Amino acid sequence: MHALDWTVVSGYFVLMVLIGWWSHRRIHTVKDFFTAGGKMPWWLSGISHHMSGYSAVLFVAYAGVAYTDGVTVYFWGFASIGIGVGIGAWVFAGRWNRLRSKFGVQSPLEFLAKRYNIPTQQALAWSGSLLKTFDVASKWFAVATLLKSFAGVPITAGILVTGGVTLLYCTAGGLWADALTDFGQFVIQGLAGIVMIWAILDSLGGISGLWTMWDKLPEAHLSPTTDKYTTVFLLVYVLVKTLEYNGGMWNLAQRYMAAPDAADAKRGAKLSAVLYLVWPLILMIPMFAAPLFLPDLTDPTTSYAELTKHFLPAGMIGLVLAGMFSHTMAMVSSDANAISAVVTRDMLPVLWRRARSFTEAQNLRTARVVTFGFIVLSMVIATQARSLGGVLAIVVSWVAALMGPISVPLLLGMLPWFRRCGSRAALASWACGLATYALVYYVFDSSQTVIVASPILVSLAVYVALGLIASERTPAIDEMVDRLDSDEGGATGPTDPGKSATGSTVTA
Repeated sequence: MHALDWTVVSGYFVLMVLIGWWSHRRIHTVKDFFTAGGKMPWWLSGISHHMSGYSAVLFVAYAGVAYTDGVTVYFWGFASIGIGVGIGAWVFAGRWNRLRSKFGVQSPLEFLAKRYNIPTQQALAWSGSLLKTFDVASKWFAVATLLKSFAGVPITAGILVTGGVTLLYCTAGGLWADALTDFGQFVIQGLAGIVMIWAILDSLGGISGLWTMWDKLPEAHLSPTTDKYTTVFLLVYVLVKTLEYNGGMWNLAQRYMAAPDAADAKRGAKLSAVLYLVWPLILMIPMFAAPLFLPDLTDPTTSYAELTKHFLPAGMIGLVLAGMFSHTMAMVSSDANAISAVVTRDMLPVLWRRARSFTEAQNLRTARVVTFGFIVLSMVIATQARSLGGVLAIVVSWVAALMGPISVPLLLGMLPWFRRCGSRAALASWACGLATYALVYYVFDSSQTVIVASPILVSLAVYVALGLIASERTPAIDEMVDRLDSDEGGATGPTDPGKSATGSTVTA
């Protein structure tokens, strides 16, 4: 990298820290820290939702799949998310917002104590937190791999640099800092993506390269499915992403909760859905074309980095690298905020009686300490990513497969069609899904489709079946799901934003 590239990257890091410092002044309570006080504009909520949904894994692991298999990665990796978020705009976005406005909920898992019980909430909280720690670690490793490809920076040093900057602004500014940096990162990524696709199309002979390049690539590169990424895999991925990106990935639920009302939450979700359908295509055109320029690449996961170094002048490489950083830092900072919300409001009050009576200042201080600790722990694990199977193994085999058992009780519990499902159904669904994953991943020699599909389908079947066979419907559940289904009715729940619903339930 040229000195001008380092200047651009350094300027990007400084900008992120400044946004965090500015946001710090807007944070006065845990309500501000976790849900932006319910004052986030719908367009910012939508852009933040989009930016928080994918990371530098796109430019490493997914770029490798694009190099070897073509467009299939767009269909199961991003079109599935666009469809899922579009469904969520209708089904889930408004309900998440009403949880905040009607029940005083600030954490994505806080309502589970009322909808089911404390053991169910804790099972989902602990398993989900552990999963997200490894998921975030894979993101650090991916962005550090890019930094090594561009500048020869050792993996551990790359993790420390990107993690350290994220640590500063995320711990200081909470969800406001996450959302505002997401917007700044969206602009930077937009500029970087346009520069890169312009360079590639110029080398392909102009805009016509968008359709003529496929004649020079293997025919299979135009197929939405392959022997490994089958039609069933694609359909299951739509189900997985519908649950994951509408609240199963807790940080994205916060974007819905942070909007002023349910209507704005839905509009933000629709904006995010459109971005997921369109923007990844622009980013991935260079990845699809990579075999034409780098035909003998030994490691396909380095294809995007090699294209950037080959086609872009000094300064532009730094811009593209900053754009790659932007996705990772957006996702990780929002994950850290969500995990902090779950630990501070849902887990700590159960583990430590004194935490139930924390003052507002103590709750806010705890939130920042937990955020700090989560990021540091994920950075430590990131240094061991290779021994865990690599980035793609963590993201596809672990996260996609395990997100279903965690998401099914969480999201379906908000819907009136599943009001008969109680804590037994939730815990059994979660346990059977995890057990299924252990069997198909560690015991049997299963395909990628079976690994991803089996846990979520088993969880879904067990949850629905137990609801039908052993109904746990109560008047309290009926009231909760009915109120979540409508904009009518005033706010209830803890009047003190520092007092969690969990804490109230435990002390009662």
